[in-house]
Amino acid sequence: MSWLSWIVFGLLAGIVAKFLKPGADAVGWILTIIIGIGGAWLGGFLFQTVLGPDWVAGWTWRGFVSSVVGAIILLFIYGLITKKK
Repeated sequence: MSWLSWIVFGLLAGIVAKFLKPGADAVGWILTIIIGIGGAWLGGFLFQTVLGPDWVAGWTWRGFVSSVVGAIILLFIYGLITKKK
């Protein structure tokens, strides 16, 4: 995928992950894209390791699900790091 495609895919995955994750996040659009792209990488890596390389490939629903799962994981980690006490 081209870099623009990764940005769009990351933005979509980040938006869906923010919608699905409970609680309020003070995350802007740029950080949503970054978390979505990182989530796409993390989710793709995890799902590919567990389910095999054919499971996640490009713009498929399975690739999108793995990206959203990865983005949710990153949002939880981000929330733990930035949590105010």
